[in-house]
Amino acid sequence: MSYPAIQLINRAWVLSGIVGKNLQNTQGNQASDGLFLLNELLEFKAIDVNLIPYFKHVELTLNANQETYFVSNLVFLESMTFNIGSVRYSMQKTLRQEYWGTSKALDIQSLPFQYHFERVKGGANVYVYFTPNQQYVSNLTGKFGLTDVSLQTDLSLTYDGAYISYLRYELANFMCNEYGVPFPERHERTLISMRNMLNNQSPPDLSMKKSSTLSNNYGINYGVVNICNGWLPSGSR
Repeated sequence: MSYPAIQLINRAWVLSGIVGKNLQNTQGNQASDGLFLLNELLEFKAIDVNLIPYFKHVELTLNANQETYFVSNLVFLESMTFNIGSVRYSMQKTLRQEYWGTSKALDIQSLPFQYHFERVKGGANVYVYFTPNQQYVSNLTGKFGLTDVSLQTDLSLTYDGAYISYLRYELANFMCNEYGVPFPERHERTLISMRNMLNNQSPPDLSMKKSSTLSNNYGINYGVVNICNGWLPSGSR
C-alpha cells in the first residue's frame, strides 16, 4: 500500500495536537510547512546516523595512484574490501590520527590495505593507502543519508512501516518545537522508546582485532612492498 508524504504530514499535525483530529486535511500553509520540516528532519538524520537503520553495499572503483574518492550521500562507513578476480580482500579501518598523523611513505603504489573515512558536504571522502598499483573494485558497507521528498513521494518504496511510524512521531515533535507548543508527554515517551529500539536495531560494529608484538605477523615491511608489491610467499610470516 502506498504511503505519500502528505499523508505522513497530515497525521503528524494531528499527533502534535496542533491540528484537531476531526480535520481530514491540513489547512493553509501547513502542508508546505510540514514538508519543509519533514525534509529538515530527513537531512538531520545524516548527523544522527544511529537512527538510520538501513545499511547499503555499494561498489567503488579504485584507480591506480589515486588516494581520495568522494562518495555522494555517504554518512557512515563500517567496512571496506577490494576484489582481485573472484577473491575479496579485507582492508583495515584507521582513525584520523593514525591515518594523517603517523609517518608513512607517500610514493608507494601497491595493494590498498588501509582506508579512512571523513564526512564532507554532500557525502564523504574515502582515503586509501597504499595508493593502488592498478584498478580494483572495492566494496563499501555503510549508511547513506535520507533523501528529500515531495508531497506525493511514496515513502513505502523507501522505508518500512515501522520506520515511517517513527518519522511521524519525530515530525510531530519537530512541529511542536517550530510552533512553540509542548509535545504531549505520552507521545514523547513513545518517541523515546522508538529511538532506543532503533539504536539497538543496527548499532555500529565495535568488535576489535588486536595485533600482538609477540605474534609472527610482523605487519607491513616497506622493503617487501617495493620488491613484490605487498605479496609474501607462503610460510614467510
